[in-house]
Amino acid sequence: MKKSKKILLLVSLVAMLAVILTGCAAYKTGANAAPKGGFFGLIYQFIGIPIRNIMLATENAIGGSNGAGWAIAIITAVIRFVLLPLMLSSSKKSTIQQEKVSRLQDQFKLIQDALKDRSLTPDKQMQISQLQQKVYRENNLSITGGIGCLPLIVQFPFMIGIYQAVAYSDALYKSSFFGVSLGKPSLLFAIVGALFYLAQSLLMLRGVSEQQRAAMQSTIFISPLMTLFISMSTPGALGLYFLVGGIIALIQQVIVTYIILPRAKAKIDAELKEKPMKVVVTKEIIDDIIGNGSDNSVNSSGSTSSTEEELRKRNAGKQKRENK
Repeated sequence: MKKSKKILLLVSLVAMLAVILTGCAAYKTGANAAPKGGFFGLIYQFIGIPIRNIMLATENAIGGSNGAGWAIAIITAVIRFVLLPLMLSSSKKSTIQQEKVSRLQDQFKLIQDALKDRSLTPDKQMQISQLQQKVYRENNLSITGGIGCLPLIVQFPFMIGIYQAVAYSDALYKSSFFGVSLGKPSLLFAIVGALFYLAQSLLMLRGVSEQQRAAMQSTIFISPLMTLFISMSTPGALGLYFLVGGIIALIQQVIVTYIILPRAKAKIDAELKEKPMKVVVTKEIIDDIIGNGSDNSVNSSGSTSSTEEELRKRNAGKQKRENK
């Protein structure tokens, strides 16, 4: 998937999330304003009400003027830590995918450079574009990036449920946490939460190749800005949810960067010694499609042994530089 398409997908997801949460915020607050049916009604019945009851019980157990805030923070932490193994599993798969894709950059660059030729006919453009899918397919890689949506899908109803638990409970909605209202938007929670997510995003850039870092730099502000926007548009309770979630997300990224990533690199290096990545695209193949290649430049397998050997040596050199 091209970088522009990834950015478009992320922006679309942010817009969709903003629209949904804006719809939530449009509801009136208080016990009598709770949704009775529909999508939000189901979430309130099966997630919002149980979370509200647990929060109230936790608040009573803690006591004091900050009891409600501590209840939200504790329950948020528990939910995120329960989801942490799932998040780490998704991060591991994504890390392995990214590492393998980085070893194929020479082939992808040949495709990208060829597509810049404006003299190509639509048919030739399609043939060259299909080579990228073939590179992924022949090397058993997912073209979607290996990033599963399950962790986000699982987390999203709980995020709405926490909002509903506070918005439709007079006791929680009128509470505060160290002087910060849980029923009104909090700039403090919004900024601190966004900073934690920014720290997580910056930490993601460590330990990755220069090409990966260049591709990721344009998206590192998506998560912090989304957190800031939502937290400033919803009650402080949801801002506190994001703040605590940001702390745990940073812990998760520390594990990924300093434990999962080095192990993934070592594992991939060992695997590639036994079974190197397949060379699917060569300059000769590109030239043959464009019409610049000679008749004997490509053998029956669709590549030349000398070019394959050259690409393998180039990839091996890149691996050595990355491991230093």
